[in-house]
Amino acid sequence: MNIAPASLQDTLTLILAGGQGERLFPLTKDRSKPSVPFAGSYRIIDFTLSNCINSGLRHIFVLTQYKSQSLNRHIRDGWSLLSSELREFIETVPPQKRTHSRWYEGTSDAVYQNVFLLEQRKPARTLILSGDHIYRMDYRELLEFHMRKQAEVTIASFVFPSEKARPFGVMQVDDQGRVLDFVEKPEHPPEIPGRPGCSLINMGVYVFNTPRLVRSVIDDHKIIDSQFDLGKNVLPLLVREGEAAVYAFPFGRDGSSNYWRDVGGLSSYYSASMDLLDEDVSINLFSRDWPFRSASQQWPPCRLNINPDSESRICCSLVSGGCRIEGNLNHCIISPGVAVGENSTLDGCIVFNEASIGRNCHIRKTIIDKNVVIPDGCVIGGDPERDGRQFLIADDRLVVIPKGMMVEKQS
Repeated sequence: MNIAPASLQDTLTLILAGGQGERLFPLTKDRSKPSVPFAGSYRIIDFTLSNCINSGLRHIFVLTQYKSQSLNRHIRDGWSLLSSELREFIETVPPQKRTHSRWYEGTSDAVYQNVFLLEQRKPARTLILSGDHIYRMDYRELLEFHMRKQAEVTIASFVFPSEKARPFGVMQVDDQGRVLDFVEKPEHPPEIPGRPGCSLINMGVYVFNTPRLVRSVIDDHKIIDSQFDLGKNVLPLLVREGEAAVYAFPFGRDGSSNYWRDVGGLSSYYSASMDLLDEDVSINLFSRDWPFRSASQQWPPCRLNINPDSESRICCSLVSGGCRIEGNLNHCIISPGVAVGENSTLDGCIVFNEASIGRNCHIRKTIIDKNVVIPDGCVIGGDPERDGRQFLIADDRLVVIPKGMMVEKQS
């Protein structure tokens, strides 16, 4: 890596973790979107934070907002690993209301309300990240690209199927990577020249030269009808005016890192979770060279008590510590402290901490939140009419059982 340690020291990281997470409800009923459990042992935000630590970034503010208590506690318990003596930190920052009395009203507004942090620390560059994406990325490559191009703004970009690109910002670039056009959530996403069916989307990962960032968010707040959003307002205007050198960093261009998912909705969250069970598709959770870390509780080992005389088995699943499994698991992700009773079968399920599933249950394609209790003999998944009487049914017949629910016994 050709980036000097001093350049990392002169980079401040802002992680935007204040999203309300309506599309992840009921998983976000009592917690913020970045603190939703993921991959059994982690929270969503752990992937962004791990990328920062593995990239050598040590000056990190996490901008929080809605239902932030569990996120604050998670960062306190799991991420108090930096040295204040070396001026390293990971700190949560709620809305300070220094500029007005409102909460954060968009990504640009979140930065605007914390301009004093930028002016106080005076970093040469500010790295802005989202706290609700799943990916592995060495931000040193992004920073090196930004400085080599002498860019004022660099946007991490990802090649995505055009038919799925409508929810994102889509860019067009020249052969040097300079952004020529930026359209937010286009009805007909422009394709990459020479690559029909593919578009270049905005990953929500930005490097700004700090003076340009400060000037841009201040200018954005002078526009009456602005939505105070970096992707919707600030970046399209910078590209359109052409005064700032805005470049697109091609994430995954060398093939070493080519996985990125926005997990802002229930279906995308479920899909990204199931990706973890396919080694050819997802990021590698088991790499010693790029460890993903989290807050760790002291759980006992997982206990698998499979009856050798039965047809019970565990296939292609992630099982965390403290679990007691006596039934069948097929393509499941099981968080710590979960109990699955004898002769129960879970197929394509995600189970959060300390849920309890009785005996002789058959559960398919279901997200079971923390502390849910499911009695013996329940059949869940596959029958939307039956499931809809008790549970939320998302797209593709995905069943979601909210936190702490005592499921009714079925006759």
